[in-house]
Amino acid sequence: MTEREEVLAKARAAKAVAPEVARLTSGRKNEILHAAATRLIERSADILAANQADIAAGRAAGMAESLIDRLSLDEARIEGIAGGLIQVASLTDPVGEVLRGSTMPNGIQMKQIRVPLGVMGMVYEARPNVTVDAFGLALKSGNVALLRGSKSARNSNAALVGILQNVLVEHDVPAEAVQLLPCDTHDSVKDLITARGLVDVVIPRGGAGLINAVVLGATVPTIETGTGNCHVYIDRDADIDLGINILLNSKTRRPSVCNTAETVLIDSALPEPRRIIEALQGAGVRVHGDVEKLGADVAATEEDFADEYLSMDIAAALVDGIDGAIEHIARYSTGHTEAIATNNIVTAQRFADSVDAAAVMINASTAFTDGEQYGMGAEIGISTQKLHARGPMALPELTTTKWILQGTGQVRP
Repeated sequence: MTEREEVLAKARAAKAVAPEVARLTSGRKNEILHAAATRLIERSADILAANQADIAAGRAAGMAESLIDRLSLDEARIEGIAGGLIQVASLTDPVGEVLRGSTMPNGIQMKQIRVPLGVMGMVYEARPNVTVDAFGLALKSGNVALLRGSKSARNSNAALVGILQNVLVEHDVPAEAVQLLPCDTHDSVKDLITARGLVDVVIPRGGAGLINAVVLGATVPTIETGTGNCHVYIDRDADIDLGINILLNSKTRRPSVCNTAETVLIDSALPEPRRIIEALQGAGVRVHGDVEKLGADVAATEEDFADEYLSMDIAAALVDGIDGAIEHIARYSTGHTEAIATNNIVTAQRFADSVDAAAVMINASTAFTDGEQYGMGAEIGISTQKLHARGPMALPELTTTKWILQGTGQVRP
C-alpha cells in the first residue's frame, strides 16, 4: 500500500466511525479519558524508550536543540500529558449546548446547538504531547482524529497512539477514532489536506514553513495556528524590576514554544535601558540589537525583528514611547501575544485597544497564552486567524453548529 493509499484508507475509516464517536455520551468519553491517562503513566517506560530512539535519531541528524526540547519526554512531561486528559475530562462537554433559540410566530420551535466538526486532521512537528492533546480534545468534542506527526517523532507517536487505541477498544469504541498517518514523505501531508469529502477540517501546528504549506495547499478547510513573534514592551512608566521579571519569564521559561518573547521593545525615555539588556544577558540570552546604544551582543538586522527564534535569542529595540511600540508591533507581529509593562492605566488601555493580536498581556508574561492556563485543559493550538476561532483552541472551538426546527405540521405559504 502506498502512502497515499494508506492516508485515504485511514480517512475513509475515520469518516465511517465519526457518527458513532459523535454520539458518545459525556460519561463514556470521560471514562475513556481517565483510563487513557492512567494507561499512559503505566506505560511510561515504553513511551520513554520510544522517545529516546527519536531523540538519538534527531541528534544524529543534527536536529536543533530547540526542536530536541520539543521532542523530549520525561516522567514529569508524561504525567503532565496525562494530567491534561484528566483536565479535559473535567470540562463541560460542548456537544449539544444550545447557543440560542426561539419560537417562530407560526409555532415552530428552533434552536442552534453545538455539534462535532467530524474528522479532524492534525499536521504537527516534533511534539509528541500534541498527539495526546489532539486525541483528548477530539474525543471530548465528539471528533475523530487523523494525526500526521513528524518523522522525527515517529516512534514516540506510534507508541502513544497504540496505547490510546487499545484503551478505545477496551471501552467498545473503534480504534479508528484516533489514527496515526504515515510520515515518510511530505506527500502524506498533501494527501491529507486535499482529502475533501473525507476530512472535515485540518489544523496545522508548527513552524511558519509547515503552516504556510498547509494553508496554501489545502482544499480541506483549515484553522491556522500561527507562529509566535511575540513582543514585550517596557514603557517609560513601568516598574523596571517588574518589567524585567516579566521579560525574563516570557523569554527564558521555555524558549522553544510559540508564546515565548522574541523581541523586547524599550521606551527611549526609560532610564538605564542597558539594565534590561544586561538582565537578559545574565540569564544566558543572546541579544540582537544596537550594540552601541544598548550593549547588544550582535547588531540586529531586519530579519532579526521578524524572526521566531525559538531559542535563547531575542531582538531588542528602542522605540519612541507607546506610539513607537504600537507601530513596531504592527509591522512585525504575527498576531499571537503582545505584552506591555507599565503603571500608566491610560497607556495600558491604549496598548490593549491598538495592538492586533489573539492575546494582549498587561503587566503579565506572554507565557500565559496557553489553553491550560486559560482553564481550557490541553489546547489544540493557538489560532492567529480571525474566523471561527482566535487564541487558544479547546473544546468549543472544535465544534460547529446545527439548527434544529421542530414543528407540528407547519408548511410555508
